[in-house]
Amino acid sequence: MTKHVIETVTFKLNDGISREEFAQAAKSMNDFVTSRPGFVARRLSCGDDGLWIEHIEWADMEAAKAAAAAIGSVESNKSFLSAIDGSTVKLYHTELEVSLN
Repeated sequence: MTKHVIETVTFKLNDGISREEFAQAAKSMNDFVTSRPGFVARRLSCGDDGLWIEHIEWADMEAAKAAAAAIGSVESNKSFLSAIDGSTVKLYHTELEVSLN
């Protein structure tokens, strides 16, 4: 059986972008993410230090990598992507071992 994949991305925002502005931009990506084959769930959180953490659960690695490859080609994702300080981005794809909802 293929294990689900968790895509974890950590990053900080560019100077001048408020938490509220970014949260709104993140919501504008919902249609892209939910329409991708293999999408299961998405969570986005931010710590007091300004570090954002996004977790997206995918049905398999192929779905995760295909979505990651396509994200920059969609116009509605531009405000989300342009708010992120690219030098701070760390991306991980890991297999899900334990989940409790």
